Amino acid sequence: MAAEPDSCAAPVVDAERVAAVRRALPPAETVVDLAEVFGLLADPGRLRTVTALLEGGEMCVCDLAAATGQSMSGTSHALRLLRMRQVVRVRRSGRMAYYQLADSHVRMLLDLALAHTRHAGAGDG
Repeated sequence: MAAEPDSCAAPVVDAERVAAVRRALPPAETVVDLAEVFGLLADPGRLRTVTALLEGGEMCVCDLAAATGQSMSGTSHALRLLRMRQVVRVRRSGRMAYYQLADSHVRMLLDLALAHTRHAGAGDG
C-alpha cells in the first residue's frame, strides 16, 4: 500500500528544526487572540468596513454605512465588535463618534492582505 503524499514515515524528521520552531511560536493565548481578530476580519461586512477606514481614514458611522452600502445598525454593530478587539478606535466629538483603524499594524495587515489578494488574483501564484 502506497504512503499518503503528505505523510511521513517517522514522527519527526528534523528534530532541531522542530525544536526551533516550537520555541519561536507565539504563546497559545496569543494565537487565540490572533484567530479572533482574523475571525472578525473573515466577515465580508466587517472587512468592508475596515477597508473603508483604510481608504477613508477617520469616518463616522453614517458615512461608513453609506460608503459600504450597509445599514447604520449593521455598521455600528461591526464597529462595536472591531473596537472590542482593538482593530478600530473611536473618537467622540459631542454626539458624534468617529472611527479609524486602531494603529499602523492594522493598516499594514490590511495593505499586505490586499496586495496578496491582488497578486494571487493576477495568477502569479
